[in-house]
Amino acid sequence: MKALTWHGKRDVRVQDVPDPAIKEPTDAIVRITTSGLCGSDLHLYEVLGPFINEGDVLGHEPMGVVEEVGSEVGHIAPGDRVVVPFNISCGHCHMCGLGLYAQCETTQVRDQGSGAALFGYTKLYGDVPGGQAEYLRVPQAQFGPVKVPEGPPDERFVYLSDVLPTAWQAVDFADLPENGTVTVLGLGPIGQMAARIARHLGHRVIGVDLVPERLEMARRHGVETIEQSPGVPDEIRDRTGGRGTDAVIEAVGMEAHGSPAGKLAHTLAGLVPDKAAAALMSKAGVDRLAAIYQAIDIVRRGGTISIVGVYGGMADPFPMLRMFDKGITLRMGQAHVKRWMDDLLPLVSDESDPLGVMDLATHRLPLDDAPHAYEIFQKKRDGAIKILFTP
Repeated sequence: MKALTWHGKRDVRVQDVPDPAIKEPTDAIVRITTSGLCGSDLHLYEVLGPFINEGDVLGHEPMGVVEEVGSEVGHIAPGDRVVVPFNISCGHCHMCGLGLYAQCETTQVRDQGSGAALFGYTKLYGDVPGGQAEYLRVPQAQFGPVKVPEGPPDERFVYLSDVLPTAWQAVDFADLPENGTVTVLGLGPIGQMAARIARHLGHRVIGVDLVPERLEMARRHGVETIEQSPGVPDEIRDRTGGRGTDAVIEAVGMEAHGSPAGKLAHTLAGLVPDKAAAALMSKAGVDRLAAIYQAIDIVRRGGTISIVGVYGGMADPFPMLRMFDKGITLRMGQAHVKRWMDDLLPLVSDESDPLGVMDLATHRLPLDDAPHAYEIFQKKRDGAIKILFTP
């Protein structure tokens, strides 16, 4: 089959790889019909190379049609149309019983000290082949895949794999009061959907980004927008009676602009051999923290910062005095995808499209064009906000 494989920094290639096969009675094989390119994939493209092997198959936002199931898979069958959550969870362990599916004890990657395994996301998260491919082996398929209706286009449902549950959790974790105010830092796919969900739930939303196309898309969905600059916190306080917003959703992560020290750490990690770079990233503060510093400045006293952007450093410096003095609550983590399905399925199934899922993808490309897609997405060219692949 064809699949997108990693070969080095900014080097991804579509190649022929062996077809996946059932290995466990809880497996399924899914023929992929659509797979998304996620902002997190860019971390593999640029920063997290020390944790990935040449030839690994990328991608963690897939949906498709079930081709085959193991003997212990009963809720889906060949021919069913399914979305596959990006994290792999069993549904029956202690953590899954708490609804903490991203911490599943059955698939935890204990040798790396990590939570549940993820598709297409390095040995830190289980080294599981991903979904930017023609076919995908799905472990724990007795629980994970979500059956969706026939008929509507893939674009209606594919975001249930990651974008929508991650955005919904970001808003839930923000703990907004009724008719609250929230700043969304970063208006990529997750930030766009977090802003729309917060609006749908009745909150005032201020979105911040550098990219004109992202700001314009957010405005189409009723979001107040501000172009990113050092003066953003003051402007937000001016708009909120001097307090700041009740919450900030930080949807940028480790590669934020405006962090010279973090950029240097990224550069150094890219110059040393992989084993040394992995050790550096596992013990040092290597993230570019401009976005989270800005979130700390923006949020009102007693407010909440919901961190949904991905970080990779183990010793990043935080302004603890400022955070303690303001009484800030931090919430964060990988999305517990299945936890939010009952909230999201009715919304994406609604023909009125209340979350605007049909107004997110800017590019729909064949998988063969994936190397070009990664380049324009990383460089924010050609108006690329969300890219979907068709194998």
